[in-house]
Amino acid sequence: MSHIPQTSVPVPPTVVVVIPFYNGAAFIERSVASVFAQSMPASEVIVVNDGSRPEERASLDALAARFPFRILDKENGGQGSARNAGVAASTAEYICFLDQDDFYLSNHIEILVKGIPADDPRLGFVYADLAEADGEGNIIRAAMVKDHTLHHPKTNIFEMLRHDIFVLPSAAIVTRKAFDAVGGFDTQFMGFEDDDLFLRIFRKGFTNHFIDKVVTVWCIHTGSTSFDMRMIRSRFKYFKKLVGMFPDEPKRNRYVLRDCLMPRFGRFFMDHVIEAVKANDPNRAEMSAVLAEYAAIVYASPAVSGRKKLKLRATVFMAEHSPPGLIRAIGKLTRLPGVRSLRRLLG
Repeated sequence: MSHIPQTSVPVPPTVVVVIPFYNGAAFIERSVASVFAQSMPASEVIVVNDGSRPEERASLDALAARFPFRILDKENGGQGSARNAGVAASTAEYICFLDQDDFYLSNHIEILVKGIPADDPRLGFVYADLAEADGEGNIIRAAMVKDHTLHHPKTNIFEMLRHDIFVLPSAAIVTRKAFDAVGGFDTQFMGFEDDDLFLRIFRKGFTNHFIDKVVTVWCIHTGSTSFDMRMIRSRFKYFKKLVGMFPDEPKRNRYVLRDCLMPRFGRFFMDHVIEAVKANDPNRAEMSAVLAEYAAIVYASPAVSGRKKLKLRATVFMAEHSPPGLIRAIGKLTRLPGVRSLRRLLG
């Protein structure tokens, strides 16, 4: 009797999909349905209710009757804390995230799993591209990651500091080892928590791999966190965290504040104040305080030239003392939008 050798079939890795939910009944069905339509199914699907209103929470029960996902309830703490809670409640080897108003393409998990290298014990994450869409899911750009960043995978910390990283959790798969090693998302942020996570994973010595395929549709609408004060506050918190993490190293000729953080963040702190002045925004005082604190950090740096400091002082003075009419007049005078023209006027 001849012996026929048996070949083992590789077991696919376990994958959890974590979806933070906060008053998102208008979008969550589309997101959940996309997860359960995957060509390679997830091992676990957890929707984390981050303190939604009772009527919004009730929508999850109705949806769970149709799709077998687990609901995890917690007090409101922001998207980062919701994602952390979902990961902590799961056991899978790999983690995928999905925002409540986005949705996966049907081969999202399969593409990312097949992109996991077989011989990389230090793997941190695999990421792919996204399509940008409006709130209804109508495509605006077919591949937005490559539009924003040219270098993949991520290999240079200074490039990651100088520019938005554009690794989106909804288009990535993260190893549990790497996620746990950095303590998950920093919950102080409600915006920029994604850049912060992947930056810390990179700094911890984990590798990353890029797949040049679109796996997710990222829907942007006026209700997104990108358009509210939380994002503005979080941007400044992230800036200050990076300033603390990367002090100047004169012996290595490395000046992160001057060469990376000021070019990346400074214009936003100025623009927020200028736009607030133009619109008589009630948050003008808070935005002016952010700009003043940013300026104080710049003034204290010996690496920043006196010329740049002088221009910043002029910008701060004008932003704090100019009436809305003057800001609008500058824009009309130069035939440029007020924000851009004021920056050019001040050099």
